Amino acid sequence: MKKLFKFVGLASFIGIFYVGFTTYPKMDLISGFSAKSMASGHFIDNRSQEMIEKGDNDIDMIDLAKNQIEEAGKFAAASVYGLKERKAIYREGLGATLINDDFDVSKPYLVPKRTKLNNNLPFPYGNKEPKDTIFSNVDYTKLNAAVANAFDTKWQIKKRTRSLLVIYKDKIIAEKYDTGFDKNSKLLGWSMTKSITSTMFGILEKQRKFDIDDPAPIPEWANDNRKLITTSDLLHMNSGLQWVEDYATISDATKMLFQSEDMTRAQLEKPAEYKPNMRWNYSSGTTNLLSGILRKQFKTHQEYLDFWYSALIDKIGMNSMVIETDMAGNYVGSSYGWATTRDWSKFGLLYLHKGNWNGEQIFNESWEKYTATPTNRSDGRYGGHFWLNANGHFPDVPRDMYYCSGFQGQMVAIIPSLDLVIVRMGLTEEPEFDFNGMLKGIAGSLKK
Repeated sequence: MKKLFKFVGLASFIGIFYVGFTTYPKMDLISGFSAKSMASGHFIDNRSQEMIEKGDNDIDMIDLAKNQIEEAGKFAAASVYGLKERKAIYREGLGATLINDDFDVSKPYLVPKRTKLNNNLPFPYGNKEPKDTIFSNVDYTKLNAAVANAFDTKWQIKKRTRSLLVIYKDKIIAEKYDTGFDKNSKLLGWSMTKSITSTMFGILEKQRKFDIDDPAPIPEWANDNRKLITTSDLLHMNSGLQWVEDYATISDATKMLFQSEDMTRAQLEKPAEYKPNMRWNYSSGTTNLLSGILRKQFKTHQEYLDFWYSALIDKIGMNSMVIETDMAGNYVGSSYGWATTRDWSKFGLLYLHKGNWNGEQIFNESWEKYTATPTNRSDGRYGGHFWLNANGHFPDVPRDMYYCSGFQGQMVAIIPSLDLVIVRMGLTEEPEFDFNGMLKGIAGSLKK
């Protein structure tokens, strides 16, 4: 009997040791993800802790996190077994920022100046409700069936779509939300924010203030082979720089998002593994590097903060949008853009109309073409910080479709040949969610 107890005790010790050994390195990421998710979801979109824990906190081992939201201090904290506590603070205008122990929460900070559209126009060019429009060439029975099929039925937790919006010829022809969400809910676009970041370069290009074909303006690269990398190479994700984008492990991407003070430097400090334009490699670090390049185009931090909103976001009425910053005050252009589903659709419409917004050209038509043209080595899947369907990745969808895409299945799809913009926000992606089927069903509702 004593031997049995000893064996059980030893086995338990080994089990505990193994769990601790394999889990401890990830604890910082687990508590960091949870704290950031809590602070953003609660203070940006007014979600309860329970709702965030059941929905947004949806990564491996996240259930190990114990969370706390502090209303008075406007922060959220999380720890794992009482260890590795992380804190994310909320600041109006900047969203939630995951901080470390060295961060001075009492230090004054700048916020972007915002303006709101003030006209009497209906959506999408104003803030009034859209006008009801019936199109004779739309089969609404098919359309509504395709939209309904994108959502879970009662008691089902599989598709996990939160919102779906379909715009045809600038008019909303279908709009549906899951329980707990509506047209005012702000939803995290994750990597769809990358497309916002790249658009800022299109705007600077139109203003003749930046040439993406010049070598990237990074002094640290001046004396090595990285000096050959252009900003266009960065926008195409084929700089040749070393980077590992893996969210299931401790990788370059997770260390940047959940440990870095200045996220613009994570990719900057990586060596070149290939010559530019010879290897396509998706990298969130590259996008945050681009955010850092943008910051250096302005004389002051305030001008950088304002530019994203004055030149694009508020100009097209995406007034709900918030792009969150890192501890160094940089926009996390890779991942942290929040907006309502309708406002995400406005961004899609801007590209559908080749940069023209109700008569004003925000970026040149040539920028839209650049964005939707396949980059070298991507097998027709990627353009200028947008994903493409040029290779028929979605076989039953027009090949001219291109789209913003984010973690857990966020999508803003632009289909020029059908005059369509489709926005889907949720918590599942391929292969769990059938994007080809959803897009096929919606496109198929348009009679030729």
